[in-house]
This record gives sequence, C-alpha cells and structure tokens, in this order.
Amino acid sequence: MFDDARPHDLTDSLLSLADRCGIVPDFWGFDGSHRWVPAATVVSVLAALGVDASSPERVELAHRHAEDDVWRHTVPPVVVLREGAVAQVPVHVPDGAEAAVWVELEDGSTPRELSQADVYVPPREVDGVLVGRATFELPADLPLGWHTLVAASEGVVSRCTVVVTPQRLALPHGLAERRGWGFMAQLYSVRSSHSWGVGDLTDLGEMAWTLGGLGADFVLVNPLHAGEPVTPLTPSPYLPTTRRFVHPLYIRPEDVPETAYLPVAERSLVEWQAEEARPLSADPGPIDRDAAWAAKKSALEIIYGAGRSGVRQARFEAYRAEQGRGLEDFAAWCALAEHFDGAPWPAAALDRSSALVARLRSELADRITFYCWLQWVADEQLTSAQQSAVDGGMRLGIMHDLAVGVHPEGADAWAMPEVFAQRVSVGAPPDMYNQQGQDWSQPPWRPDALERAAYAPFRELLHTVLRHAGAIRIDHVIGLFRLWWIPEGNGAHDGAYVRYDHEALVGILCLEAQRAGVVVIGEDLGTFEPWVRDYLSDRGVLGTSVLWFEYEGGTFMPPEHYRPLALATVTTHDLPPTAGYLAGEHVELRDRLGLLTEPVQAVRAGARAERQRMLDLLASRGLIGFDPSERELVEAMHRLVMQSPSVLVGVSLADAVGERRAQNQPGTDQEYPNWRVPLADAAQRLVQVDDLGSNPRLRSLVAAIEATARD
Repeated sequence: MFDDARPHDLTDSLLSLADRCGIVPDFWGFDGSHRWVPAATVVSVLAALGVDASSPERVELAHRHAEDDVWRHTVPPVVVLREGAVAQVPVHVPDGAEAAVWVELEDGSTPRELSQADVYVPPREVDGVLVGRATFELPADLPLGWHTLVAASEGVVSRCTVVVTPQRLALPHGLAERRGWGFMAQLYSVRSSHSWGVGDLTDLGEMAWTLGGLGADFVLVNPLHAGEPVTPLTPSPYLPTTRRFVHPLYIRPEDVPETAYLPVAERSLVEWQAEEARPLSADPGPIDRDAAWAAKKSALEIIYGAGRSGVRQARFEAYRAEQGRGLEDFAAWCALAEHFDGAPWPAAALDRSSALVARLRSELADRITFYCWLQWVADEQLTSAQQSAVDGGMRLGIMHDLAVGVHPEGADAWAMPEVFAQRVSVGAPPDMYNQQGQDWSQPPWRPDALERAAYAPFRELLHTVLRHAGAIRIDHVIGLFRLWWIPEGNGAHDGAYVRYDHEALVGILCLEAQRAGVVVIGEDLGTFEPWVRDYLSDRGVLGTSVLWFEYEGGTFMPPEHYRPLALATVTTHDLPPTAGYLAGEHVELRDRLGLLTEPVQAVRAGARAERQRMLDLLASRGLIGFDPSERELVEAMHRLVMQSPSVLVGVSLADAVGERRAQNQPGTDQEYPNWRVPLADAAQRLVQVDDLGSNPRLRSLVAAIEATARD
C-alpha cells in the first residue's frame, strides 16, 4: 500500500528545515505502507533539537540561522574520514585574510602543513561581517587515529578534531579461516552456589572457562552497564544510568583482594552479609536485585573502609586518573543519588555546575571516592573474567552488549545534558511483534551536539566497554544511522526518524574496535533501509541473523543463503526460549498481557503455520524424523543454523538447558517479571554455573553443534 497524500501542513519550507536537521518526514511501516509524519510531530522533534518551527515566520528564521551558523566558525568541530581518502576542510576567516593550516598528529610527530585547494566560494555577510571561505585539503596518507587540525589567521588560532578511521575491520582470531560459536546468557540469571543472589563477574569467568572447555569461542552477556546506586534498582540492563561504567551489583565481594586481610570482626561482618544473600541464589524467582545489592553494598563498604596497601592504592589512583572526568562525574552522581535517597532532587542539584553541586562534591568526597573504587574493583574482576575465558580456550572470550541508550534521570543525562535531546524519548514504530510500537523511555543523543563535541562521549564510552572484550554486540545498530524519536505526550506510534552521521559513528566504532582487537556485531533486526546491511558489511561489521526472522520467498531462508559476516542464532532475548516459542508462548503471553492488536485466534493460527514451516524445513534437510521430541527439535534448529556460512553462531544458554520462560516481553514494564527470571531447565529446576559442565541437555546440544561443525 502506498499513500502519497502529504498532509497540507507539511509545507515545503518545513520539510526543507526538517531535512536540514536530519528529520525524516515519512517512512515505510512493517506492513509495507508508506506513512507521513504529522506536522505537529515534526515541529516537536525540531524543538528537541533546539529549533523553533512553531510558525511559518519562525521556520524561515531558523533557515537563515542555520545557513549562517556554519560561517560563524573558523573550522568545523570535527572531520571524520576513512584511511586513504582525501577530504576538504572549509576555513572561515574575514574576507581577504590569509590563513595557515596544519595537522598535529596523535603520535606527536612532525605536524603536516596543508595546501589550499583551488576552490572559490563567494564571501558571505554574517552578523554584519563579510566572511570568506578558504578550502584546505587533508592528504590521503594521514595515519589512523585522532589528530588535531589547527588554523591560524590574523592572530586567531582555531582547532578541530580530525579522525582517520579504517576502511574496513578485519576478522581477528582466525575467524576468517575457522568460524566460531558460543553461548548467549543473561549474566544476572546464571548464578552459582557462591553467588549473592545474582550472577556476578566471578560467575562469568567460571562460566566462560567451563563453556570454553566444551568448545565455545565466546559468551555474549547482557549489558553490564551501571544502574542506580540505591534501591529500588531498575531490572532492565537496557535502561542503565550510564553505558560507560559497570554495575557494581556484579562484583563478588570475596574476590576483592583486601577481603583476605580484613581483621576478624570486619571479616565476620562481610560473611554475615554473604550468609544473608547466598540463599537468594536458590530462590526460583523473580530475582531480587534489591536484596542482593543491599547485602553487597554493606560488605563492599566494609572492605573499602579497611584501606589498601601502598601498591594497591597507587593502582587505584592510576585508574582514577586514567578514567578522568567521566568517572568523577559518574561517582558524583552516585553520591548525590545516595544523598537524596529517592527524594526529588532540588533544581540546583540537577545542574552539575551549580554551587550546590560544588558544595556537595566537597562534603561527599569520601562517597565519591567509594564509587570510583567500586568501578576499579569491577574493572579488575572483568579483567579476570576475560582472562579466564581466554585461558579456558575461548578465542574471543567475553562478548559485551552495548545498550541503545540510558535512563532519562541517570548519570549520563545528568553529566552530559548538552548532548541529550529534551522532551523526547527513543523507541520503535509498530512492527509485527510489537504492533503498538515501543517507547524505551530513553533520551536520544542529539546528532548536532555529538558533532560539536567531536564525538568525545562516544569515544570515551567505547574505550571503557572495549577494555575487556573479545567482541561487542551493538544493540539496535540502526541507532548509529537513525533513531525513532517520540515527542513527550505522544504514543510510541507517533514519532519520527532522526538521522545520525553514520559515517562518523561507524567509522569511530571501527577505529576503536581495531585498536582493541575486538569483533563488532550489529543487531540489525527490525525496520530499516536494506542498504544499511550492505554498508555495515563493507565496513567489516557483522550483522545478526535470527532463524525465526530469516525469510525468503514466503518461507524460511535456507541457511546457506545467510550472510557470511553475521552472528547467526536460533532466537533472541526478546523472544521466549526456543522450546517456549515452539509451544506458542510468544502468542499466549502477549494475549494474557493485552499486547495483541489482532484477534488471538488469527495470531495463534499464524504461529502454528510458522511452526509447521519450520518442521517442514527441518524434515526436508533430514534433521528430524517422525514425531521429534522437544530436545530433538531444538538441537535440529541449531544444527540448521550451523549449516550457514556465518562466521559466528550463538546458542542461547536458556535453549541449552531447556528453559521455556521468556526473559523479556517487549512493550511491558510491571506486567511481566522482565529481566528477573533465573535460569532453569524444562522442569523449572534452577540451573547453576556449577552444573553447566555436567548438564546432559547442554552437553547433548554441544555434541550436535560440534558434529555439524565437523561435517
């Protein structure tokens, strides 16, 4: 269906302004229909970008301001180009003035003088001054890295960042010669007999060691980003307060080196907290993060208060200095959140540059140090987990997950308000699994503000997340290209796409990943332009192929048609485990929760038909016989995916042990225990890290995968 009847109030001038600001006024829905965004939504999104388009006169004024603004700056804030490419940089000076321009290289070597290109651009009067434009060329032989362009004219010196990125990421760890496979797990749900009610970083290391010994090359975990420092904790790992730092909930207190040297009384206090929390790991659920964190926080405060040796203190201080202002701001936000303890923050506290915040930073200095220390401890334990993974035989080790955004009242939004859009949230338009659309309650990054900041927030985020990773999965990677912005007060269906400079964002991602030796996977599911996959593939970024979503000619795609550059899986964390999906749980759950927009009978019939198509495909390839068991079906589907050329294959740990319950139901908040379901088997018996190596169903699935890999 195509509806090209543009609303009359979407004037040419408003559309031109929207395009200039990166707003897409129309889109194709999941059902193939063409849809226009209401003019009121466009105006609201423009307002979130700091542009007043409330009247035709304001629209024209915004046009003139945008045209002049480029000329107000001597150099652009940032230039991102690929290795081997030539780029031209505009330099604005008073008309007729001379300019000298050079590049200072990241490694401190001799600066490179730039030549002026023979490009004539007429001068422009801006704010009563006639401004000229000189064009300088960046040479093709600039090395990879972060450099600085310097322009000097009439005693005025201006600088901008120049980022040279790889043309393409190469596949490390021999993946081009031999594909890899691994497990996907929600870390908090995978507990051990020593856990404090929540799977932790020590569990991660032991799980990776065990699974590596079975032949796995990686373990993909949920985002480990930090949440609130005080209860109640947000259950969703995809709604963190910051994406840069780690949730201290995942720390194992006993593994902090200072714990071993505690005096008897303090050691007893830590043990008492452990004795209170460890029984939570035997609780069938829902997972009680609040109780686990209350116990851990008390124990960690005791350990922190005992002090550190001279060497350990020096290492802590070095870590703190290395992480710089980002860590200090995050720790200050944590101390403030603890100080106000759930009460509304005074207006002055919301401004990190206010006198009140300055005073509280001084008064709460020890608590700020405590929260910095927690990050250092978590960093050490992550280092150990990654080392255990590699020592256990994994080629990649830990595959981290990068969430789309952050909590609107969290640390990142507080510390960097200038880069977040106000009065809008990120989500997704309606699709076949979420027919009402989704609102993720996250403020989006402003693309113009990111550019003005020379992408420093993005770079710093990647630095921290990639420190202890063998691979990284970018959730909703289309967010590096465009995001669905929903104005405050609108439903999830009433939003608009806003474009980002994907060449800059993907390029910087590739640069930092290449430096860290990390494989990058983009979760490219959902509604997006087909060229995006080709672009990511050209840059060496793997895509995501989920068996249930791969269709060709009205039926399931043969696995040999999958993309080679992909992480192929049977399922995803937003669906029930495969056993539950085969039983139609994805339909029944949404029906119980009132999430269907079509008659349940029709949706059930569609699910049954989908299941039958899957059985037909498996039977046609000789992967199942007559009346297969649930275990045989699950193994056959994984053997099917292993027949693809995809360089990575992911196996849900929930599938491996027979779990049937969904970990998350999109479109719900309190209606379902999202992100609080502990790992269990088909009989709902808890499965712990200690049991993974001997779990018969898991070992059977691994044997099927390894046999297919050898075929």
